[in-house]
Amino acid sequence: MMSVTDYHQRTKHSLQRYARGPESLDWDDQPDPFRRFDGCAVQPLPKPGRELGLSWAELDHRQSLPAAELNLDNVGLLLELAFGLAAWKQYGPDRWALRCNPSSGNLHPSEVYLVNGVTELMPQGVYHYVPVDHHLERRCSFDNAALSNALLVGLSSVHWREAWKYGERAYRYCQLDAGHALAALSYAAAVLGWRIELLSGYSDSDIANLLGIDRKAEFIARETEAPDWLCRIYYNDAAVDCAGERTTLLDTARDSSWQGKARSLSAYHMYDWTVIEEVSQAAQKPEGAAAQWQAESPVLVESDCRLPVTKLIRQRRSAQHFNGKAGPLGQSAFTRMLAAVLPCDKPPFDGWNWPPAVHLCLFVHKVEGLAPGIYCLPRSAQSVDDLRQSMKADFQWQETDAFPGFYLLHEADVRQAAKTLSCHQAIASDSAFSLAMLAEFGENVAAQPWHYRRLFWECGLLGQILYLEAEAASVRGTGIGCFFDDAVHAVLGLEDDRLQSLYHFTVGEPLEDTRIQTLPAYARLVE
Repeated sequence: MMSVTDYHQRTKHSLQRYARGPESLDWDDQPDPFRRFDGCAVQPLPKPGRELGLSWAELDHRQSLPAAELNLDNVGLLLELAFGLAAWKQYGPDRWALRCNPSSGNLHPSEVYLVNGVTELMPQGVYHYVPVDHHLERRCSFDNAALSNALLVGLSSVHWREAWKYGERAYRYCQLDAGHALAALSYAAAVLGWRIELLSGYSDSDIANLLGIDRKAEFIARETEAPDWLCRIYYNDAAVDCAGERTTLLDTARDSSWQGKARSLSAYHMYDWTVIEEVSQAAQKPEGAAAQWQAESPVLVESDCRLPVTKLIRQRRSAQHFNGKAGPLGQSAFTRMLAAVLPCDKPPFDGWNWPPAVHLCLFVHKVEGLAPGIYCLPRSAQSVDDLRQSMKADFQWQETDAFPGFYLLHEADVRQAAKTLSCHQAIASDSAFSLAMLAEFGENVAAQPWHYRRLFWECGLLGQILYLEAEAASVRGTGIGCFFDDAVHAVLGLEDDRLQSLYHFTVGEPLEDTRIQTLPAYARLVE
């Protein structure tokens, strides 16, 4: 059996070779990005596209916001803002959807389920969300189980959707997408004055049982779903009695009637990436005590963005190109982004249960008041010494005046280095800055192999913060999954697996391709 460490080493890109992937893309067999189940009752949701007046700046003070009523209007808005469509794009005869939650290659391996125990909302049961149609499919009907008005959201991944394009490295990207989706759900809940709790005590087996994705006969053999995470939605301030809820939920799911069979996502499968199933087994999450950790709020750098949060979430895009001739990013916008990724008690960290294990190394190109160079933002004060000892001995570690705890390591023009390290992509050098997310890897993975996934989730969560903060600053961000792993480590002086780069990100002024049309997300549903 392959270990997660073996998988990680095997799927590193290097300057000499890329990780194993398809030799060519079979466009006729591109997986359907939208799963549907035949034989399920459809639960309609109210029309999408509703805007709320709450601004991005006001979201910082979520604790003072009133909780919206629990009804189908608001549940529909929650699902839309977290996982729904943001727009359609069209170029010639080609047309594709963009979503509120980003995905590597816009392939969207994630599937979303709603577990409803609130009889006043709709019949109790397990529902599958179909974002393109903005409705729910009822997969399982509960018979008035004693669920204390539980409302849960679960996520799973169809690994094949990513592997079709990215081959063996696809498992990494599925985990990043799960982290992005977790943050997207937290932000969407906050818009309604709600909050989420990541139910980290549930095992993968529990989640698969509850969501019905372990019912293999109802899925195409090579298009099954792997469990990711499960969250409880707190939709009011009333105390929730969760004692015995897990047992009740699992017993109810096991004893209830299920409906529907998944449609095929592909015509056929040219490649068989067995290594993904091997690492998926090696990284299974066992049952355990729920982790509970919450940082206190640090000094907040206030946002001046008055754009409605609903509009900002829907306009989030991944930049394809940056204007390399643009002026510098303002220092206030930059320091807001630094502050936003530090752990605190505001969204999306209210849905995160562990101390920070991911830190940022930035390649700064054009930021007001900062010299170009390599910088480091440790995300906990306790990690500074370890980071310093792990990196090159001649790094300066000079704390900047721009932001407390933000260190200049090496002053230089690092645009070419950033581009080369990110698989020769100009988006890493034409931007205001790019960065590498360094995870505390070796000890975490040795302690619990499933923590490999958790580290990627944390990276994805940070990426979602940066996406939305970039939009709020009138610039744009892009996640970068392709980089030369050990070349990044060599530039930073990392010589073992205590720290590993798991995700790159870049922010700058976008260049729009005017040949591509942008069309409304749900025109046919709101006409």
